[in-house]
Amino acid sequence: MNKHKYFYTLLVGLFISGSLLAQSADISPQRKQAIDSLALEKVKDLSKYISIIGNKTTPYSEATRVMDRAEELFAEDSEMGVSSLNRKEINYYKVRQYFERLIALNYDRVKIQWYDIHYISDLERQPDGRYVGVITIYQRFEGESDDGIKYKDTTKKDITIYVERKKTQIAGRTIEFWDVLLGDIRVTETSA
Repeated sequence: MNKHKYFYTLLVGLFISGSLLAQSADISPQRKQAIDSLALEKVKDLSKYISIIGNKTTPYSEATRVMDRAEELFAEDSEMGVSSLNRKEINYYKVRQYFERLIALNYDRVKIQWYDIHYISDLERQPDGRYVGVITIYQRFEGESDDGIKYKDTTKKDITIYVERKKTQIAGRTIEFWDVLLGDIRVTETSA
């Protein structure tokens, strides 16, 4: 009986230490490269979505569909920063509210381009097991009205990236995978 108890205790100890080692292991270089690619792809998708939503020729029904898709890229309660050359403060809005404000901009033509998209911080493991990183982008905004009003600016923005393990069921099997969600988008600089 003592032999079985010792074996059981040893087995549980090995399982727990193995689990802790697995949790504390860093992401392999190959996996990290795949995660980085996925994160950059999601940022590029968001760039396309914002361009479509902001374009005044996009039908409202299409803009709404694209807003729904764009929202799926974000972690819950994420916010997006909005700045202007005409004011010092930066305003932050929940993602859906940001998109709705973008549709309602009082211009006849809007052009939004993102460029120079790159990581500025490596992924860092958090106590909750997620990894967090930051991607920087530059956004060129141009708005023009038929009555001659024009506005242009370039904004540097930092996008928080969350990487976490998730599970899904495929054909009755549980599959674990790494997923990337976008977090807050902070304005760091606005220029003409």
